This record gives sequence, C-alpha cells and structure tokens, in this order.
Amino acid sequence: MNDLTAFPIARRWPPKRPEAIQLYTLGTPNGVKVSIALEELGLPYEAHRVSFDSNDQFTPEFLSLNPNNKIPAIIDPAGPGGRPLPLWESGAILLYLAEKTGKLLPAGPARWECVQWLMFQMSAVGPMFGQVGFFHRFAGKAIEDKRPLNRYADESRRILKVLDDRLSGRLWIMGDEYTIADIATFPWVRNLIDNYRAGDIVGYPDFKNVARTLDAFLARLAVIRGLNVPAKPMA
Repeated sequence: MNDLTAFPIARRWPPKRPEAIQLYTLGTPNGVKVSIALEELGLPYEAHRVSFDSNDQFTPEFLSLNPNNKIPAIIDPAGPGGRPLPLWESGAILLYLAEKTGKLLPAGPARWECVQWLMFQMSAVGPMFGQVGFFHRFAGKAIEDKRPLNRYADESRRILKVLDDRLSGRLWIMGDEYTIADIATFPWVRNLIDNYRAGDIVGYPDFKNVARTLDAFLARLAVIRGLNVPAKPMA
C-alpha cells in the first residue's frame, strides 16, 4: 500500500486507490490532456474533481501541490526510485508520463522535434486560443473595443495555418506516429471551435488538415474516455 499521507492534498481528496496515479483535474483543455494520455497509456489512475465553482484550486491543500493554483496536477505514488512524485503543468506531466512508459514520444532526433511542437502548444496554441475564448465568449465580450479580440483572432488564425501546413501530408503532427504533441494540441482546437464557438472568426473552414486530424483525434476511444474525466457530479 502506497502511503500518500505526507501530502496535504490527500486529506482533502482522500485516495481510494493510493497505488494509482492521483489526478487532480477538471474538464478543461489542459485538464483533459492528462486524462487522455493516461487512457492512451493504460496507466491506472484516480481522478479528483477540482471545482472552480467552489474555488478548490485556491485551497491550502491544492496550493500545497501546485502553488500556481492551476489544474491539472498529479501525484505518482510509484515515481522515480519508487518514491511518490508530485507534478504540475500539463506539458511537464505529458513528458513525464511518456518517459515513464516509453510511449507517445519518439526516440532519437525526432524526440526533440516532438518536444518543440509540445512547446508550441504550451506557448502559442493554448494562450492565444484562450484569449479568443475570453474576448469572444466570456467576460471580455462585453468590451466595446474589439481590437483585443481581433488581435487574438488574427494570431489564432496564424497559428492554425502553422498547424495546417505541418499536417499537410501527415496523419499526425509527427507524421504516422501519434504523440503527446497531438494530445496537447487537439483538445485546444476542439475547445476553440466547440466551446468558444470561434470557428467563423478564426476562419476554421480554411484549415482542412487541422479539421481532418481533429476528427481522427476525437474518434480515438482513449480520447473519448479521457474527455469525460473527471466524471460529472450527480445532479
């Protein structure tokens, strides 16, 4: 039995399966990256809902795991050397899980090419698409000055073209091999279109390769399962 009692977060969200990876998450694009990866890798995990409605992310227990008060975060009870490993930042978690299992990350020089596309998602895709969501769908839509929205929509359109060009003649970002670069990127593309409803303002119909790859991504059984983590609370 793995002892996680040293972690304050385990007192707020007591593990039922302490031998499994503990995932603290919500169904946001960053959150589902990790649940999808765990499903793809077949790793045992236990998901805990960090509710933004009740500000769970600002509680002392959550901040003890992630001082940046963001989801997702994990504790792997079987970390390096058999010791529990706490980890936050979705990109770091994806890299860790890929290295732990030897899957979803190419070997040799292609490894670093994959990492660069992962960093592209972290530095460009997520931040820019998120700003479009804020100014188009959420609180920022009340701002009369549309220059912020236009700026982020234009940059998101540019980013989509970068992705579309990359995917020309490729099944996935790295070619025939499905990797953590895809797992990081396509939840954000889905969110931009389905949740932010920004397809028209970013010209999404122009990016046929992105749309094709998103459809292939969403058809994967592990993706379907991972998108539904954590389970929605009972009404």
